[in-house]
Amino acid sequence: MIPSAFEYHRPGDLASAIGILTEHGDEARVIAGGHSLIPMMKLRMASIGHLVDLQSVAELKGITVAGGQVNIGAMVTQAELISHEGLAKAAPILREAALQIADPQVRYVGTVGGNVANGDPGNDMPGLMQCLDAQFTLVGPGGSREVAAREFFHGLYSTERGDDEILTSIRFAATTAGYAYEKQKRKIGDYATAAAAVLLTKAGGKVASASIAMTNLSDTPIWSADAAAALVGSDCSADAVKSAVAAMLGDIDPQQDNRGPIAFKKHVAGVILGRAIARAWSRA
Repeated sequence: MIPSAFEYHRPGDLASAIGILTEHGDEARVIAGGHSLIPMMKLRMASIGHLVDLQSVAELKGITVAGGQVNIGAMVTQAELISHEGLAKAAPILREAALQIADPQVRYVGTVGGNVANGDPGNDMPGLMQCLDAQFTLVGPGGSREVAAREFFHGLYSTERGDDEILTSIRFAATTAGYAYEKQKRKIGDYATAAAAVLLTKAGGKVASASIAMTNLSDTPIWSADAAAALVGSDCSADAVKSAVAAMLGDIDPQQDNRGPIAFKKHVAGVILGRAIARAWSRA
């Protein structure tokens, strides 16, 4: 099928893009890589009167690593995450995760901002950004504001971003923590059946701090504070990992679909988290 008729806009700066959204209201939608929106338009599951392409907005591009902080423009592609040497040192978990997203064709076009702002619980970046305790900058006609990744996602395709706002950048602290991003999927290019992002720091042979987030196991990504707390102070023994997995299972709410029944998804989630914890601990 082909999409219903729409007017195409390609603004050259952020102010112009926000102006178009303000003028056309619910009739306008921004597009970044287009991997989610374009298929929905072609199937006529989404009817957009005004499509606002952000490819020419320079303010949304670029990666900076300085002063212990990482700032990523919303239009940075997954391929750029993989190739950026400074980012590989400041947050190597991002490269590890980006390499597991779809395939090279998708990664050269798909953007970090689009992956986050769409609110799809199957996307990899939302949970990862919760694990990193990232902050999202949203800009709209009323100015800019920051929202924590752990407070951004409200439900299935529902986020804190207003219809007249644009996610412009993502910021988080550089980390030297042990890290792992583990993902189980049916085939290359598929969404995760379950994925786990883990960051661990070590002091005196014990876990000093931990952060754990799960993907595609609820209507939103799940940052599991209880799972992380189960590891802190432990030596990542089998019992500690078992406690962390049990806490995580109490936080998720998977639904049966073509990736499997609920019991299977919970089993996979436990296996994936156990692997991620073990690998992060080995790198701490």
